[in-house]
Amino acid sequence: MDHQGGHYLNKAAVLSPLGAARMCQLFMGCSIMALVSHGAGFSDSYGVYCMFTWCFCFAVTLVVFALDVTRLHSCMPISWDNFTVAFAMLATLMYITATVVYPVYFLESECPAEGCDVWGYRIAVTACSGLCCFPYGAEVILTRAKPGAVVGYMATVSGLLKVVQGFVACIIFGALANDEGYTEYVATQYCVVVYSLCFILTVAAVALTVSGRTAALPFPFDRVVVVYTFFAVILYLSTALVWPIFSFDEKYGASARPEDCPRGACAWDSKLVVAVFTNVNMILYFIDLVYSQRIRFVSQSVV
Repeated sequence: MDHQGGHYLNKAAVLSPLGAARMCQLFMGCSIMALVSHGAGFSDSYGVYCMFTWCFCFAVTLVVFALDVTRLHSCMPISWDNFTVAFAMLATLMYITATVVYPVYFLESECPAEGCDVWGYRIAVTACSGLCCFPYGAEVILTRAKPGAVVGYMATVSGLLKVVQGFVACIIFGALANDEGYTEYVATQYCVVVYSLCFILTVAAVALTVSGRTAALPFPFDRVVVVYTFFAVILYLSTALVWPIFSFDEKYGASARPEDCPRGACAWDSKLVVAVFTNVNMILYFIDLVYSQRIRFVSQSVV
C-alpha cells in the first residue's frame, strides 16, 4: 500500500466481468497454442496466419492484463482505454478469421495421413478458437460507449468501425497478393490505390487516437475524420463498380471460375474475395458516416 492509502494491485482487473473475460482469453489462447504445438500442427501461409493470430493475441492480452493488474498502464504514453478496446475488436476479428480459415484448410472430412489423433486435435483447436471469440467480443461489449457516458473515440461505434474497416482492407490486400492480374489495367490499379489510401488514413486515425495525440493536431480531428469518411464512401463506391467489370467481364477476365483453378491459389477466387469485401467496406464506411453525423447532431443539440 502506498502513502496515499491506495493499493499497488488493481483487484478490479481480476474480480470484475472484464477481468474474467481477459482470464478466459488467456486460458483459451494458451490451450490453443498447446494443442497446435502438441498434435494439430500447421503449415503453409494459412496455417502461419492462424498460429500468428493465436500467439499475437495471447501475448498482447497477457501484457494488457499484467499492466492493468499492476496499474503500470498509467506510465505508458498512450490512451489506455482506446488501446484496449481497439485491440479487443481487432482480436475478435482475427479469431473469427482464424476459426474459419483453419478448418477449411486443415480439417478434412476423414482422418488425415498423419492419423486420426491429429484430426481430433484439429477439431479441438477449431472449437477452442471459436469459443475464444466470445470473451474478446464480451470485452468489446463491456468497454464500448454507453449512453450518457464519456469514453474514448475508439469505444464508440465509429471508432470500432475504423478497426473493422482496416481489417477488411487487410483481407483485400491478402487476396491481391495471390493475384497480380490487377497490374494489367489502369482501372484495377486505381482500385488498389483506393484500397491503400483509405487503409493508410484509417490506420492513421486509429493510431492518433490510441496515442492520445488528437488534441495536439492543428485541425479539428472529428471534422477531418467525417470528411475523410465521406470521400472513402465515394471512392469505395467507384471501386465496387469498376473492380467487377475488369475482373469478371468476359472482355477483360473470366465470368466463371476455371475448372483447373487450384484451391487456395486461384486468381479468380482472389478477385471474388476482393469484390465481396470491397462492398463490405463500402457499407462499413457508409454506416460510419451516418453514425458520425448522428454523433455530431446529438452533440450540437445538447450544447
